[in-house]
Amino acid sequence: MINKIVLSMASLRLMSGSIEIIAALLMLRFNQIDKALMVNTGLAMVGPLVLLTTTTLGLVGLADKLSFSKMIWVLAGVSCIFIGIVKK
Repeated sequence: MINKIVLSMASLRLMSGSIEIIAALLMLRFNQIDKALMVNTGLAMVGPLVLLTTTTLGLVGLADKLSFSKMIWVLAGVSCIFIGIVKK
């Protein structure tokens, strides 16, 4: 039997991948740089949102197995990822 949290995480990643493929096909269909850039900009929000959601689901699933100090380290690591994404 598949764990519900793992199934949710995998489903989000499948959905994200499908959105990426559809976006690539739209770029090819439009065949214009400005429209491709608009599609790509829309994708810029999908990736971090999926990362945050799947990480949150994973942390919820591990919450009873991780000590408080380890949970702080994981949250610090996720924070560093997002700071790295936002900072240029």
